Amino acid sequence: MLAQTLKLVKLVIFDIAGTIIEDQGEVVSCLACALKKNGVPVEENDLRERKGASKREVIRCFVERQFGSAQHALDERLNRTFTDFRQLLEEQYRRSGIVPIQRAETTFRWLLDHNIRIATTTGFDREINDLILKTVGWQQIFTNNVCSTDVALGRPAPFMIFHAMETARVTDVSEVINIGDTPLDLQAGANAGVRGVMGVLTGAHKEERLRRERHTQILRSVADLPSVLQTDFGL
Repeated sequence: MLAQTLKLVKLVIFDIAGTIIEDQGEVVSCLACALKKNGVPVEENDLRERKGASKREVIRCFVERQFGSAQHALDERLNRTFTDFRQLLEEQYRRSGIVPIQRAETTFRWLLDHNIRIATTTGFDREINDLILKTVGWQQIFTNNVCSTDVALGRPAPFMIFHAMETARVTDVSEVINIGDTPLDLQAGANAGVRGVMGVLTGAHKEERLRRERHTQILRSVADLPSVLQTDFGL
């Protein structure tokens, strides 16, 4: 009976930065620099609470707060700020390198060996997503890599999760686990109604903050996922 329970887990969806690659604060610092360069001063703590969101949506929020929502001026500043952010982050990643979370790939292989599909979701656009996966050699390992630009709304909306399910041909949210390092990851998983809503402590947020969101488990890292599936899901 327990073994049958695990078989119902057909898909695990991973966030990227802070979940399967190390987060050294690059995203927040590059967002802050790009916004400041375009006349939008912002505290890094404000940005940190929005980690996991679509980066374009985050920029839009702060630009609107500073300048209002007049459409032409907003779009021009938004596009310029987003371009600056992407360039800064790409330069930072190329300069400092992209480091996988320890034993993340071991977890991927364990899941695949147990016939569980894997996918990613991210608040990055396609260019940064592909840069990261190419750098660490993970272009072919996932069923799908969903970016915030692939859906109408990023986190906390559940649409990236649903898009990953669609590509993986998984129709039942009770067969899905979503795992990430931010409150927005947990909110998206809860909004999607998936069976596993898991947080990890390898990102910018401490355990106390993550536990304030609806969740099923809080893990030290994705390296703990196989043992959790074995003990809590019965493999």
